[in-house]
Amino acid sequence: MNEIQRRITDSFDAQGLMTTLGARLARVADGEVHIEMPFATGLSQQLGYVHAGAITSIVDSACGYAALTKAPSEFEVVTAEFKINFLRPALGERFLAIGRVQNSGKLLTVCVGEVRAFSGTGDAHKVVALMQATIVNVRR
Repeated sequence: MNEIQRRITDSFDAQGLMTTLGARLARVADGEVHIEMPFATGLSQQLGYVHAGAITSIVDSACGYAALTKAPSEFEVVTAEFKINFLRPALGERFLAIGRVQNSGKLLTVCVGEVRAFSGTGDAHKVVALMQATIVNVRR
């Protein structure tokens, strides 16, 4: 495990919300992070879809951690703002949030994210949400 992966993994493991959601890191690369979350009835809303709050949480974290891969070692990151579009109901057995850095500056990083819903085995999926996020580097 390289230093960036260790940094992201340590931070992710310290987040209580990701544990509550049953989420796990699926991929950490320079400028890109994937977070996977299984379906759980405890995460559903009244119609049985995964709640928008759970979907937003994993894609916000994926974008934040993608930004952290670009941040200098003396900085952490926090979300300054995001816009999310829900394209269809979040129905599936598992969900994959992908955060990617579009532009990284001294203090601000702009990321895009998407959440994919998978049913059954294989790679077939539907995109259920898209995000654009602005992440701020903050000194530790």
